[in-house]
Amino acid sequence: MPIRHTVVFRLVHPAGSAAEREFLADAEAALTSIPGVEEFGISRQVSPKSDLAYQFAMTFADQRAYQAYNDHPAHVSFVADRWVPEVAAFQEYDFTEV
Repeated sequence: MPIRHTVVFRLVHPAGSAAEREFLADAEAALTSIPGVEEFGISRQVSPKSDLAYQFAMTFADQRAYQAYNDHPAHVSFVADRWVPEVAAFQEYDFTEV
């Protein structure tokens, strides 16, 4: 069963900064290079109800593909080298169809 993986987050970088743009571009390049990532997208929050400014969303064919993504060296490296030091807060959500 397909899994829609989403992460909403706020960066430590100022909105509109070069560092913000670089993080988003580097994230897309790194994460879409991983086999099994489908329908990758980056969205910007427009509601004042949340201070989490961005969303990454992607689909995986099944639990096996999702686990392979989580374990992939490019994902592990991105999380350690970029996500941990540059993301101030986040929530992660994983959905399947009802």
